[in-house]
Amino acid sequence: MGSYTDVLLVTANVGSLFDNLGEIESDWLREFFKTVHTYKPRFVALHFQEVGGKDYMLNMGHAENFFWNIESSEEMREFDRVCIYVDSNFKAVETFTALGSMYFIHKSLKNIYQYDFNLKDFKAISGQNKCIGCLDGVSMVEKEKFPKNFWPDFKWSRKGYMRTRWIIHNQGFDLVNVHLFHDASNLIACNSSPSVYSGNREKALRYVINRVSDGSYTALPFFLFGDFNFRLDTLSLVQVLLHIETKLFQYLHQAVFREDNGRALLKFDKEMNAFQDVITEEDILFPPSYPYSEDYTKPTQYMNTRCPSWCDRILMSHSASDIIHRGEEGDNTVVYNTLGSNVCMGDHKPVFLFFALKTNGH
Repeated sequence: MGSYTDVLLVTANVGSLFDNLGEIESDWLREFFKTVHTYKPRFVALHFQEVGGKDYMLNMGHAENFFWNIESSEEMREFDRVCIYVDSNFKAVETFTALGSMYFIHKSLKNIYQYDFNLKDFKAISGQNKCIGCLDGVSMVEKEKFPKNFWPDFKWSRKGYMRTRWIIHNQGFDLVNVHLFHDASNLIACNSSPSVYSGNREKALRYVINRVSDGSYTALPFFLFGDFNFRLDTLSLVQVLLHIETKLFQYLHQAVFREDNGRALLKFDKEMNAFQDVITEEDILFPPSYPYSEDYTKPTQYMNTRCPSWCDRILMSHSASDIIHRGEEGDNTVVYNTLGSNVCMGDHKPVFLFFALKTNGH
């Protein structure tokens, strides 16, 4: 009989949390704490994108406060070790990604180590480990902004990835925080199938996967979670559904995105298809995670600026899928869902994956 460790992975694009300071945050935190309380994980990984929001120069000061509100909360007090890595140094234009990763370790979880990419060895974790600002000399993370020459036609934005590496009871794995490029224009997205933006995302994702499995370090199972900005194949979809303008999506009826959790539209979600040989995903049984209204009285309403899409995802290598304990047919041991489905969480609903990690020994 093997042993298991309950793990909760969460990805959240928090840009609109910072752009609407104070209004959304308390509901957002309550929904997150509720999920931790419901599933009682022993290890929690939170991956944030767009820390500081659009006006990051103005709002970045609030980032520390936001992370402190999570870390110091009554709800997280059973987690006696915390590792926080936030790339908030916007003055370093060449390297700034606005990515933030938080990891919580429950007091009952003894056998856990984190990798030091400089020493190329695992280290025991104790207490609170906080790096907020410039992460350049931080050897517990590997961070990279996508190179500028990748996409000469587009504005260079704060997109990239940040990786940490862990071992729990002899089972090693990588956790990679990812933010890929968005669709700048609906009309351009409609010009071809797949769109030019989709091609850029594919290039970027291929780059990340190659970086985490390139042999610089021993290859381990990996989980990639973040805002992939995957969009539905707009051209094919438009022919079926919508009337389109540059920044405005007029739905004939929004219901199609919510009915049966938007299931009818999953066939237009094609951006993962190119990667099926290297990554996989649990079945999506939740509605598109973006773009929700930022009006807190309309928590289930989509904004009509973009076509609703499953942007926020938790993907994994096939080897990572193999270390998830599946239980008997019909057991709900693995849960893949959005956070705060009936609460305003900003324009992105966070997405979480709860599972029991197969580990060796106790």
